[in-house]
Amino acid sequence: MEKKDRIHPLIPELKSMMEKGSVTRRDFIRYSALLGLSATAAYQLAGLAFPATAHAANIKRGGTMRIATGIQKVTHPAQFSWVEPTNILRQVAEYLTYTDKDNITHPYLLQKWDASDDLKTWTLTLRQGIKFNNGDEFNADDVIFSMNQWLNKDVGSSLLGMMGGYLDAGGIEKVDDHTVRLNLKKSEIAVPEHLFHYPAMVLNHRTFEGDFIKAPHGTGPYTLEVYKESERAVLKRRTDYWQKGADGDPLPYMDGMEFVDMGDEMSPRIAAIQAGEIDMIDLATTGGTSAYKALKDDKRVQVKPIGTAQARVLRMRVDLKPWDDNRVRMALKLCQHREKILGLAYFGQGLLAQDFHVAPVHPEYCNKPIPKYDPQKAKQLLKEAGYPNGLKVNLAVGSEWTDVVRYAEILKQDAAPAGFNVVLQTMPTSQYWEKWTEVDLGVTPWTHRPLGTMVLNLAYINGADGKPVPWNETNWADPEFSKLLEEANGTLNVDDRRKIFCKLEQIQWDRGSIGIAWWQNNWQVVTNRVQDSQPHPTGYMLFNKVWLSKMKS
Repeated sequence: MEKKDRIHPLIPELKSMMEKGSVTRRDFIRYSALLGLSATAAYQLAGLAFPATAHAANIKRGGTMRIATGIQKVTHPAQFSWVEPTNILRQVAEYLTYTDKDNITHPYLLQKWDASDDLKTWTLTLRQGIKFNNGDEFNADDVIFSMNQWLNKDVGSSLLGMMGGYLDAGGIEKVDDHTVRLNLKKSEIAVPEHLFHYPAMVLNHRTFEGDFIKAPHGTGPYTLEVYKESERAVLKRRTDYWQKGADGDPLPYMDGMEFVDMGDEMSPRIAAIQAGEIDMIDLATTGGTSAYKALKDDKRVQVKPIGTAQARVLRMRVDLKPWDDNRVRMALKLCQHREKILGLAYFGQGLLAQDFHVAPVHPEYCNKPIPKYDPQKAKQLLKEAGYPNGLKVNLAVGSEWTDVVRYAEILKQDAAPAGFNVVLQTMPTSQYWEKWTEVDLGVTPWTHRPLGTMVLNLAYINGADGKPVPWNETNWADPEFSKLLEEANGTLNVDDRRKIFCKLEQIQWDRGSIGIAWWQNNWQVVTNRVQDSQPHPTGYMLFNKVWLSKMKS
């Protein structure tokens, strides 16, 4: 008889909490999976049926899927700052884990993981028999090499901000060719979810030299045949991929995928999907409101909604005047008429937010009242800050994000009674991304993360060197906030974690560097011939099991 896998001692505690009603079934599944319990077993313990998969008899193989997206410059995957290029390359390179549309994290290139009782030692067991598309065997050396890239300050990955507080290169241990042990500096519950952060692609340590396009060797279901910046990317089906389909043959089902750059404007993409020239519009980082409005009633197209923690973040550089004064920051935040912004900028397709980067979909979310639009209080704060006659500020926005531009226009109008003269500096989206951490005032799209701790670690702390982590675009770091966040990172009990988050949210609300007016719904937009595709809250595409119902001539 084989020895049963160890069950983490905190899982019975979680089950007890679920039975008492202090943890939802969904959150029980999420946290049990993080602690190494299989998703199937977690669903069973929660009394839920595991999601069904497609039957082999219904599936057709073949065909090429065409997707409208941006084809951006790509070099080092660990340096990714946007989702669009990862949606192309995640078909070629893969991740150790996978967080699904319900925020449940599963092993992927890992067979399993085991966490110690104190959440400070994580043992990662790799799947065996997986090969890179150049024939090299996937093993522990690839994992260790990739992690060292993530934690190398010279690479400048956002993963350094997310993981560097609890892991350094000295804590990565090779146990054998298919086992890696992470010895953390402090407890951390979200390690498996961090391994699916979009820059965390696993690289081939034998061939990667800093530019993935020059050596596109991954373990994924497709090979990269063509990658032309601002034009197109072409992927071809592998015949030796490690996963098998419902019919018993190797995945993927499609022959290939083609990504086409149609520019940043949404109207050509909408016209192309209506004409059947493309099968999907990638809305991962582009504003999806115009596509939603134009296509939601089109019977040829599926517009699949999903609630998210995606946000348009009004961000202020606290090391630059006038935003170094919290009274000025608070004054501008009070000029957000949130109901008006959500209704006019996003057609009401989302939830109102409260100027802290934790959303209602996060299990740790601590519910607080929605701040009211108060230009008179904002005017008084400006006067106290030394601006009795008002203040002129420049607001940088990407012009192709239509909802961001509308948000900025509404803010400009509603901030005027407080004394703000908001000058809009619209620019191409690509230009905004070139300077998104540098502008003193801007609106930055932030994608969904499944846990509230993740984005806080990415964007609102300093690193071990005392400098802002790579994605801390506002340069804001608060000692009390950082200490509480470190405590939350190692707290499993959701009730205790939520109590910490009540304090974290209040600090960011009271003296933080951002305004968030609403949380967005996201949509997956595909034609009716695309089968078994699921919307993902981050807009991620994992299409090895997607198939096409009809072939194009």
